[in-house]
Amino acid sequence: MISGIDISGIDASRPQWFFDFVSPFSYLLLEQRDKWPSFDFVPCPVLLVDLYRHWGQPLGGAVPAKRIFTYRHALFRADQLGIPFKMPPAHPFDSTRAMLLAIAAGGEFACVREIFRFIWREGRDPSTEEGFEQLCERVGIAHGEALIEEESVRAQLRRNTNDAIAMGVFGVPTFWMNKQLFWGEDALPMVLYCARTPNWLDSREVKRISSLPSGIGKPNAQ
Repeated sequence: MISGIDISGIDASRPQWFFDFVSPFSYLLLEQRDKWPSFDFVPCPVLLVDLYRHWGQPLGGAVPAKRIFTYRHALFRADQLGIPFKMPPAHPFDSTRAMLLAIAAGGEFACVREIFRFIWREGRDPSTEEGFEQLCERVGIAHGEALIEEESVRAQLRRNTNDAIAMGVFGVPTFWMNKQLFWGEDALPMVLYCARTPNWLDSREVKRISSLPSGIGKPNAQ
């Protein structure tokens, strides 16, 4: 759908896949979609920066050594998986316009994949004027700049992010399956296992570790 988007909340009864185009690991996971469980996942764009702010996590580039390792790890995983990979010219970048474009385009996996490939396979920056114009051409959307200014489109991205937070989503990529969260590109084996053996999450040890008390008290406690 290109216009007249109905603002709607996330249907938590359906499997979801949460992503942000700023995440190289979201790209790498989508490129492995042929390995995903046969659930009908709904692609759901959310703003990673807002997830971090809500949960009090430092932004991705805040720790220099972690930033370097993250980029090396993404490249290493791409090499391992045989997935073409090229970092955009600057990172992190503002992914908001690309996220809004995906919503305006209807949020289908085919469009989402093309946007990811524009950024992470070709190394483009969708946050610049030129980059965003080229991205719109790539996905075949005219007047993209005007579309992403529609309040219904912007409201949908806010709603997605707020609903994801209410569901406990704290990062991307994240699968929501059987009302459970699975975070990270490297969580795919766990997703596949739990799709085949959903009762594992109800096992005694999983339940025990899922409700462990903290041994250091609340943060900033005196």
